[in-house]
Amino acid sequence: MKSRAEKAGELFMEGCNCAQSVFVNYCDLYGIDRASAMKLAASFGAGMGRMREVCGAVSGMLLVAGLETGATEGRDQEGKRRNYEVVQQLAARFREQYGSIICRDLLGLDRDRTAGPMTEPTPEKRTEEYYKKRPCKEQIIRAAQILEETILADRFGGTEECDEA
Repeated sequence: MKSRAEKAGELFMEGCNCAQSVFVNYCDLYGIDRASAMKLAASFGAGMGRMREVCGAVSGMLLVAGLETGATEGRDQEGKRRNYEVVQQLAARFREQYGSIICRDLLGLDRDRTAGPMTEPTPEKRTEEYYKKRPCKEQIIRAAQILEETILADRFGGTEECDEA
């Protein structure tokens, strides 16, 4: 059996964006069907709609954090605080390993923010060369591992295995 983290990496190689690759692997734990999970995470790929902002793998990880720890009442200040604490801890673990949670930094793209966000919405073709120049698969796997080592460890007893996400 494959770990959910390994399956997340495979989904990226099959064409899913980074956020989808992470999030879809956990949707079944929360009663969300795969198609809905794909749609929920779709806008967070390529650093939020290809703007190269927050890494999609991080966004996928934080979507799971919301399902696991998110407040369900607008006035629940303590619930929001707990969720934000978890979000900050997960982001910090990813940042410790990769130096950033920002897509453009992780890909080594132009860091000049005065030019504004990337506006070309067309994703690059997924070719062998595309995958060679991207650290995304490794970062997707690591984001899933961070979830499994932290907020999902107590609930599921560590690294989760799956037949299919």
